[in-house]
Amino acid sequence: MSEQTSQSASQPSPALFLDTVNAYQRTAATKAAIELDLFKAIGEGADTADAIATRCKADPRGVRILSDLLAVAGFLTRSGKRYTLTQDSAIFLDPRSPAYLGGAVDFLLSPQLTDAFKDLTRAVRKGGTAMAHEGTLAPEHPVWVKFARAMAPMMAMPAEELAKLVLAGSNRPMKVLDISASHGVFGLAFARLNPNAQIVGLDWSNVLEVARQNAKKAGVESRYQTIAGSAFDADYGQDYDVVLLPNFLHHFDPQTCEKLLRRVRSALADNGQVATLEFVPDDERMSPPQAVSFSLTMLATTPHGDAYTFSEYRMMFKNAGFSRNELHSLPGGIHRAILSRR
Repeated sequence: MSEQTSQSASQPSPALFLDTVNAYQRTAATKAAIELDLFKAIGEGADTADAIATRCKADPRGVRILSDLLAVAGFLTRSGKRYTLTQDSAIFLDPRSPAYLGGAVDFLLSPQLTDAFKDLTRAVRKGGTAMAHEGTLAPEHPVWVKFARAMAPMMAMPAEELAKLVLAGSNRPMKVLDISASHGVFGLAFARLNPNAQIVGLDWSNVLEVARQNAKKAGVESRYQTIAGSAFDADYGQDYDVVLLPNFLHHFDPQTCEKLLRRVRSALADNGQVATLEFVPDDERMSPPQAVSFSLTMLATTPHGDAYTFSEYRMMFKNAGFSRNELHSLPGGIHRAILSRR
């Protein structure tokens, strides 16, 4: 490396600040591309600005500017004037793909979520959400119906991997309780992989309608029952072989989590286990970056939620009476699984 290049590389730069402050523009560009069906158009063979514009019923100049930004961002590749989808975009952003995630913007960019960040300064000073009604945690909040409909495709892969991890090929009869079932995807993965599994989904009544619809689509409605209400008050029943806690504990402080876990433990069969899926940062809270960043989402949207480390979860489960906890990474995902024995 030349002396000039070395000096240039070490010079202070405002690039990080500008990229971060202007990050909303990249968000808007991605949302616009989804709304225009730009990824589908390119996936179907339209590879120039003119061709894409014709498919998307848009202006060629507008499409060229948008597509160039998406190429810089890593969603597209460009050779000359021709654009192609990256592998990730083909899998996750072309609506023809079974793993399509574009619908998730209906929740991730919904006002109920984005408005929570409009007064983040106040949330930091307060140590919890600055929104009224305790943020998104209000009972029967309509945002959770939007979440259930929008996020099911994103959860399909981790749900499948979690079920494989817990079942380990077993087809024995079992009862599975899916707490905060939402779309039902996690419980339904157990039903698909084990024809002898009976699933009970617990959530607010308005959300459970989405889960029941998905159970019917999956052809397992005869093995899918529901309990409507709060996970802290509803009668779970007894003798569950597995209790699922997907993306739920992060909404609460440790004492509230332990209160819930004691209820869960009492509902387990003697050799039952809890399968928790969460964003789990390392003990230094520096990686994985998605898990570390998720703490900010909890700060902005909940009174006391957080992305807890495995050490913190292990202590919660221990205080609730569980005997053993194991941390597992799941293939292809940003979540981790914690398996806890009664």
